[in-house]
Amino acid sequence: MHTDMKKRKFTKEEKLQIIKEATEQGVNVTLEKHGIYPATYYGWKKKFETMGEAGFRHGMTPAQLKEIKRLEKENETLKKLLAEKELEGRLKDDMLKKKYAWARKKK
Repeated sequence: MHTDMKKRKFTKEEKLQIIKEATEQGVNVTLEKHGIYPATYYGWKKKFETMGEAGFRHGMTPAQLKEIKRLEKENETLKKLLAEKELEGRLKDDMLKKKYAWARKKK
């Protein structure tokens, strides 16, 4: 490892590239090349594996990201429920139109 490593900020894209490179070319070689401590790399890798790219959002704690994922899932469920209710309403309207079609014809 480099003895003169300085604290450096990596962008989300750089972190993703380094994880990909380490997978393809080996962890030790990649970390040495970029001057990254193993603990840093494995922290990134764990965030990526558990939270995807969202794990690299600046300032987001795992608890906040977990809550975002929960809310996104709840939102998706509510959207499906709303779509089902809208479809149900349309089907009822169509059935009522057919059932009472005779009433409109007599006018």
